[in-house]
Amino acid sequence: MKKLLYITVNSKPETLSASRTVGRALVNEITSTYPEFEVEELDLYKVHIPRLEYQYFASRNCMVEKEALEKLPPKEQEEVHKIVKLCDQFKEADVVVIATPMWSLSFPAPLKEYMDCIIQVGKTISFEGMMPKGLLDDKPITVVYVQSSGANIMWMMNPLFNKGLHYIEDMMKFMGIKKFEELLVDGTGETPEEKEKAIEKAKKKIKAVVKHLEFEKE
Repeated sequence: MKKLLYITVNSKPETLSASRTVGRALVNEITSTYPEFEVEELDLYKVHIPRLEYQYFASRNCMVEKEALEKLPPKEQEEVHKIVKLCDQFKEADVVVIATPMWSLSFPAPLKEYMDCIIQVGKTISFEGMMPKGLLDDKPITVVYVQSSGANIMWMMNPLFNKGLHYIEDMMKFMGIKKFEELLVDGTGETPEEKEKAIEKAKKKIKAVVKHLEFEKE
C-alpha cells in the first residue's frame, strides 16, 4: 500500500473552507485514480503539536538520545515521542497534501509548528560541516500544496504575496523532496458566489495535478 498523508490547517469545517473543500476533492481524485493509496489525515487544529523546548534536543535539530530522554519528566518524554512520531509519519508518506488558507501572506501558525517538528537531523536532514543535506531524496515523495486566498494574485506579484507557498516549497527541497505541486484557490472573495466560483476553477485543475504524480498502478 502507498500512503497519502492529508494535512489540513484550518479551524473551519470542511464545508466552509475553500482550501479543505478543494483538498478533499484532490484526495478523492488521487484515491480514485490510484486505489492502492491508504489515506491518513492530520488536522493541525485538532492534533497536539508540541512546542520545541531546548531540553528535547541534543544539538541543533537533533533529538535527545534514549538515555537523556529517560531523564526527562514523563510529560516531556511524551512530547519528544510525539515529535518523532510526526516526523516518521511524514517520512513514510508517498504523497503529502497540505490544504491551508493564506494568512498574513503566509499560513496559520500550526503549520510552522508542524514543520519545525519534521525537520530533524538524522531523519529528514543532516549537516556535513556547516552545510545541510536533505535525507528524503532516496524516496519519491510528492508534496501538493493547496492554498486558498481571497484575492486573485497576479503572476508577477507571486513572489511578494505567496510567501507561505514558497517557504513550504523551499523547506521540502531542504529535506530532499524534489516533486512539489501547487493548487491555488485564488479569488475566494467576500461573497458565497465568488467563493464557489474560485473553488470550481481550482477543481478543474485537479486532474492535471494528479496526472503529474505519475505513479504506477498496482
